[in-house]
Amino acid sequence: MKKFNIPEFYRSPIIGGIKEFRRKADKLKKDFSPTTLDFGPLKIHLARHFGFCYGVENAVDIAYRTLDEHPDKRVFLLSEMIHNPEVNEDLLSRGVRFLMDTKGNDIFDWSELTKEDIVIVPAFGTTLELQDRLQQIGINPYQYDTTCPFVEKVWKRAGQIGEKGYTIIVHGKPSHEETRATFSHSQDHTPTLVIRDIKEAEILADYIKGKGTQEAFELQFKDQYSEGFDFKRDLQQIGVVNQTTMLASETQEISDYLKSVIVEHYQLDESDAQSRFANTRDTLCYATNDNQDATYELLKTNADLAIVVGGYNSSNTSHLVELCEEKLKTYFIRSAASLLSEKQIKHFDLHQKEEVESLDYLSSKEPLKILLTCGASCPDAIMEEVLIKLHGFFKNNRPIEDVIKTMI
Repeated sequence: MKKFNIPEFYRSPIIGGIKEFRRKADKLKKDFSPTTLDFGPLKIHLARHFGFCYGVENAVDIAYRTLDEHPDKRVFLLSEMIHNPEVNEDLLSRGVRFLMDTKGNDIFDWSELTKEDIVIVPAFGTTLELQDRLQQIGINPYQYDTTCPFVEKVWKRAGQIGEKGYTIIVHGKPSHEETRATFSHSQDHTPTLVIRDIKEAEILADYIKGKGTQEAFELQFKDQYSEGFDFKRDLQQIGVVNQTTMLASETQEISDYLKSVIVEHYQLDESDAQSRFANTRDTLCYATNDNQDATYELLKTNADLAIVVGGYNSSNTSHLVELCEEKLKTYFIRSAASLLSEKQIKHFDLHQKEEVESLDYLSSKEPLKILLTCGASCPDAIMEEVLIKLHGFFKNNRPIEDVIKTMI
């Protein structure tokens, strides 16, 4: 696999060493068991897979290389390159400016852009409409394009089955940059509809069966379908693709469910199902799958609490939090700075959609067992800082270096 030039300040000798040790011991990536760091009073169980994925490393490499190679040019990002505040803040500190917020609203006057400016497309990709907008200014939207290859794979697959007459159902968050981009590329080939979850899939099932009215359909899926979408015509043949950061298990559940609806409605044998339901299992992102599978395995460990690190607007990170919350008390933190003390923590509440503070999150129990992981856009350096800070809250802990050396 391609190697990327990641700035040193995002790297970590501790986390990097653990990852390399696990990689060498398990080159085929069949062992998803966590790494246990036994410090004595504190035990940290570290997920097998976490942190920068291929797509994020590619984006970081291109962005910093572009800055280094063009010190005299204005450099813009369409929006946040990845959903990690530290990475985006560092890019801003180096003079990069954002053209839009994460919802697609302009925060820079595009009339001030010139063909001499550099515009970097973020890892989520972008819409055909925004590509055209850049080209009209004279800016090549593909020259500094950091779109994740696995996102592009979804676009390609959607185009392929769309050209065969299938309507595309996108499992994703309608307002997310990646979903907006996938929707744009897909609807260029075929009718396209975005659904958020299994609940919307169940609602969609009635329309697949021909129930309901067009007016009700348009109200139910407002702003989630392509222009001219006719549910009676366009739901006869479908294929499901996803926003790559969604829960893979949920995408599969939606896909299996909609397939069963199609098979039952059209009274098909399993062998005939593909005539009306396209096979799209090959579009699921390997990194998302690995991180989620590693989290499932991590949760088999008996522990007192879980800490998940990452940007609060990171979709893939929020899903790891959801998985952990099903099993035990979980704290979603941005960085080591969120660990205010051994008594107080600042964390994001997914349900209230706000940052809150909690007291006494670390009990006096010894050994205290903590599950630790992070999202695909979180640098190893941030995970190292979290590990070191947690370690420092306990007296008589074995030194981190000694534990790492013993393990390796």
